[in-house]
Amino acid sequence: MVTVTLDVGQREDFNEIAEKAHQLGAVSHYSISAVEEFANDYISPSIKANGLYEGKYPLSTALARPLIARRLVEVAEKEGAFAVAHGCTGKGNDQVRFDVTIKSLNPGLKIVAPVREWNLSRDQEIRYAKERGVPVRPQNSVYSVDQNLWGRSIESGPLEDPSMEPPPEAFEWTKPLDETPDEPGYLEIGFDSGLPVSVNGQSYDLVQLISHTNEFAGNHGIGIIDHMEDRLVGIKSREVYECPAAVCIIEAHKDLEKLVLTRHELGFKAQVEQQWSWLVYTGLWVDPLREDLDAFIEATQARVDGSVKLKLFKGGLRVVERSSANSLYDFNLATYEAGSKFDQTAALGFIDLWGLPSRVGFAKKARRKSLQQIRA
Repeated sequence: MVTVTLDVGQREDFNEIAEKAHQLGAVSHYSISAVEEFANDYISPSIKANGLYEGKYPLSTALARPLIARRLVEVAEKEGAFAVAHGCTGKGNDQVRFDVTIKSLNPGLKIVAPVREWNLSRDQEIRYAKERGVPVRPQNSVYSVDQNLWGRSIESGPLEDPSMEPPPEAFEWTKPLDETPDEPGYLEIGFDSGLPVSVNGQSYDLVQLISHTNEFAGNHGIGIIDHMEDRLVGIKSREVYECPAAVCIIEAHKDLEKLVLTRHELGFKAQVEQQWSWLVYTGLWVDPLREDLDAFIEATQARVDGSVKLKLFKGGLRVVERSSANSLYDFNLATYEAGSKFDQTAALGFIDLWGLPSRVGFAKKARRKSLQQIRA
């Protein structure tokens, strides 16, 4: 047995994990540091795509799965393994993300998923492990948590009741509102070609920037997402996340795009973003369409340079300033003050032509209704 663990920013004790693997009889254990790869190759395109599944979920867990699967296949091929195993259930999305990626990269590998194949519940998993001497951490929490650099997913326990507010103990990255600062905090995020490169004038690499923003925004109670989500397998599920940095960065990125991209670019990109997010969520990272969409998104990002200032206060977040050398905003056109370059007299002809199809259609519809009433 060969075991593999990837560090994607989940804040775990990897020495403890390695020791447990050897105790269970692993002949070899791979502990792979992949935080920078995760940030640069998976989170980066998601930022440019404003990756949000159903307009809410920043795809934190979903983005990490194809990376984990790829590295798992690499180790399997290096070790000459004929099969790989994972602990996914048959109810979630992760089984699809792992299986599709693994089978795409190496169709010859057999996939073993005991929890899914034996139809085990969480309690049955724990009992099975204990009966066979597998070390299980004390269950100090009723929650099932998955986390990485981009976010924290919280499930189970009272969260399975969508009519119940999540208890404060469910959260680790975001402070309760009564513990947040009594003065607002400001995050001015600088972007270069669509990616965040600085916060409040300080340059960071992407991993550092996300970590800093997670801490700063979480301290102001920003980042909790609580919504009803449609899982790929058909289940409607209540999902709760903590994603302080993702919430702030995507909000700032979207606002900067509105400053520098045309109406037509923004409208079409919104459709692309929805499809991109759906592909990632449903485990189709390897699908050629995702790379095709990446090519369009990348073309739009060349002008997404500038900065956006966010105001954070007691769980609330809003953009208060934005600037860019590529801004399409023209004060002399937009202003209502004297000196405006906008010729208001041109509006009359514009309105006449703009509304022509609607006026004709309305008149035809009204005439039909009138004839129907006469006939009745």
